[in-house]
Amino acid sequence: MQQRVLGRTGLSLPLLSFGASSLGQEFRAVDLNEALRSVRVALDLGMNFIDTSPFYGRGTSECLLGFALRGVPRDSYLLGSKLGRYDSAHFDFSAKRVIESVDVSLKRMGVDHLDIMLCHDIEFVDMRQIVVETLPTLRKIQQSGKVRFVGISGYPMNIFRYVLDQVPLDVVLSYNHYTLQNTMFADLVPYLKSKRVGIMNAAPFSARLLTNAELPKWHKATPEVRAICRRAAEHCARRGVDIAQLALQFSIANPDMTTCIVGSANPENVRQWANWAELPLDQQLVSEVQQILAPIHNWFYIEGRPENNDPQPAK
Repeated sequence: MQQRVLGRTGLSLPLLSFGASSLGQEFRAVDLNEALRSVRVALDLGMNFIDTSPFYGRGTSECLLGFALRGVPRDSYLLGSKLGRYDSAHFDFSAKRVIESVDVSLKRMGVDHLDIMLCHDIEFVDMRQIVVETLPTLRKIQQSGKVRFVGISGYPMNIFRYVLDQVPLDVVLSYNHYTLQNTMFADLVPYLKSKRVGIMNAAPFSARLLTNAELPKWHKATPEVRAICRRAAEHCARRGVDIAQLALQFSIANPDMTTCIVGSANPENVRQWANWAELPLDQQLVSEVQQILAPIHNWFYIEGRPENNDPQPAK
């Protein structure tokens, strides 16, 4: 699988990386054997960067990865996790918990270092703490070799400017903001490049919104957004294409996005995504679908503290 270099890190990431949130049963109950096999299939297909978090399944994802990666040479894959978010309403970015969290993640996954460690969903807290306490602690851990590169992840675009205007980062990870429906992350690329930070994208399907699958109960899409996305999916179907294929191909086509993280506990899904990644992108169909999606282009929802979010567009 084609790879791209991640900012100044020197790491080469595949166009498609494996997201292990599904191993934590964030979308559905999973079959244990299938979940473990999906990791090995991803590695076999060249998706050799794995992204997880202690939040996914409240530790389940990291633990299952520990089993799945047992016996796999450590130098054959790259591994990233996160810290600070441990449950839907439990956040702790204190220096003490940062140190503990890194060690717990290493123990769960049976490795001696993480290639990337991100502060997870920082929009839920006072972001001053991230700048003055969390990241300085992570930098000290980085010097010990337990973590190679550090950064932040979250939903609003505002969080990246807030942090990078004050301290340097190695990498950033955004989700749901470089898709067929929402391209706000691309608008931020010139700024991110000026900061020489590695750029990672996740969730090309926008939590199933750009698929034919049923949305999870927690999805925040409004009735209007759901209806318009259904029309887009139906248009793709009439053209003989699964909208999920188009969504994935669109998200990996932009060379500014080093990688696109997507995950499933079903190995057949992983194989299908890798196959789609090799097919040419139908630019005409992209144009048609984005015309259907135009009324909800760059629609987003509020996540975390209101003051940490992006301004709502004028009606």
